Amino acid sequence: MASIHQEIPVDVSADQAWAALRQVGQADTLFAPVLNGCQLDGDNRIVKFANGMVLHERILDVDDRRRRVAYAAVDGPGMTYHHASMQIIEAGAGRSVFVWITDFLPEDVRANLAQLIEQGTAALKRNLEAPQSSETR
Repeated sequence: MASIHQEIPVDVSADQAWAALRQVGQADTLFAPVLNGCQLDGDNRIVKFANGMVLHERILDVDDRRRRVAYAAVDGPGMTYHHASMQIIEAGAGRSVFVWITDFLPEDVRANLAQLIEQGTAALKRNLEAPQSSETR
């Protein structure tokens, strides 16, 4: 099985980062501009990527105690298997670490998947660390 492990420090508290990540129906806000659409129907989510790709996912778990979301793509292009988890880990006052682990098959989709994960991770960091306007506080 192939895996990608992405980890990045974020200059916001774990509580603040988790409050955003746990909103699985608003992934397009947290991962903008990589995602430009998201629709949640029960445990099923449809995400629309800026590159035009549309992906159907099943939300498997939203674990408040571990600050972890797990999901699986049910129709990823070229993939026969996909499972991922995203987790927020406390890293001191006003700091946290975002961890994204993705297991997938076949190995030859790694380059495309890795690119989306890197872009998504950078977008999450940017969006979480962006100053909040007084209207959104």
